Amino acid sequence: MNISLMVNGEQVEADVLPRTHLVDFLREQLGLTGTHLGCEHGVCGACTLRLDGVIVRGCLVLAVQADGGVVETIEGLSDSGEIADLQAAFIARNALQCGFCTPAMLIAAQDLLQHGGVPSREAIREHLSGNYCRCTGYQAIVDAVETTAQAREASR
Repeated sequence: MNISLMVNGEQVEADVLPRTHLVDFLREQLGLTGTHLGCEHGVCGACTLRLDGVIVRGCLVLAVQADGGVVETIEGLSDSGEIADLQAAFIARNALQCGFCTPAMLIAAQDLLQHGGVPSREAIREHLSGNYCRCTGYQAIVDAVETTAQAREASR
C-alpha cells in the first residue's frame, strides 16, 4: 500500500505491506533508529513516538494507520531543539545508562512538560510509568524531569 505522511517535518511517501508496524517502517525504511523495539506488545514503551501530537506505541500502530498523519520521533524532537533542556538534564542527572529507554523516556517526559507548571514527583512517575528502564531505577529520570520543569517554570 502507498502511504504519505509527514515525518519529522519532511513529507514521506512509501510503499509498505499492510502488516508493517509504524516503528518497523521508521527504522527499516527511513533509517530512524532512535525509536526502539522492546517487547513488541506495547508494554515496555521503548517504541514511544508522537503521531498527530499524541504519544503512541509505534509497535501497536500500523504504518498504514499513519497515512496522512504527522509523525515525530526522537530524531525530530532532538533536531528541532524542542527537548534540548530535557536532554541536558538527563545527562547532568545521570538519567541514562545503557540508553535503550532514553528516547522514549524523553518523548514521554516532554509530553508531560508541555502542559506547563511543575508536576509533582508522583505525577512524573505516573506519566512515565508506561516506559520501562532496567538500569537507572527511575530516581535520576524523575530528578531530570523535575529539574527541567522547574527551570522552564522559572524562565516564564
